[in-house]
Amino acid sequence: MTNKTLIFGHRGYPFKFPENSLDGFEYAIDHGADGLEFDVHLTKDNVPVIMHDEKINRTTNGKGKIQAYTYAELQQFHLSDDEKIPALKELLALASQKPIHLNLEFKTNKIHYPNIERIVLDMVKEFDLVYPVIYSSFNLDSLKIANKIDATQQYCLLSDHQIDHPRELMIKDHLAGFHLSHYQPLRNVKERIWTIDDPVKQRNLFAMHVAGIITDNFEMAKQVEASLGAVVQQRM
Repeated sequence: MTNKTLIFGHRGYPFKFPENSLDGFEYAIDHGADGLEFDVHLTKDNVPVIMHDEKINRTTNGKGKIQAYTYAELQQFHLSDDEKIPALKELLALASQKPIHLNLEFKTNKIHYPNIERIVLDMVKEFDLVYPVIYSSFNLDSLKIANKIDATQQYCLLSDHQIDHPRELMIKDHLAGFHLSHYQPLRNVKERIWTIDDPVKQRNLFAMHVAGIITDNFEMAKQVEASLGAVVQQRM
């Protein structure tokens, strides 16, 4: 475990901005988020773009699967604030030289886009990021492929189930940790928990010294963190 629990903005800052929007990412970077969590898909012409769903229906004024459109074609659609669907390179440029941790999810559990791992890993190397990117996925095969391409990176398995034999799994599949929907006592294993918006649960996770809390409202989580620090100061 780490002594410092990092606070990640889940899909940016959806409490105030459209999810996975550049405006939300920029606000989070400028207002003290420790990290950003976001999801990456590939367009028809293999451009990595940021969106949670495989389809654009829920969060834009368009319809259809991301992979059915070229990047240029996707630009005709907009998020609820009229912002265009962001390309991965736009967020990487925004985060370049900024003290922000990036948690990039390969969104391959429903559609395993061919070659997405190499395309993304190669693109990330083009940018001057302060911290190494944390790569995650529900698709263990995607993480295995990425590890074969570059074994020096951090790969974490996403799961909403109990992890059996976590140490053995980490060694076998070269994992750096787990991103879970629940807290699980994993000794000396990096554990980031999603999506935690309840301040009471956040307080408990801070007390457990988990590696990260992923939340829709990072500013509230920062307030919870600050209140815990104030209590410690009062006791000294």
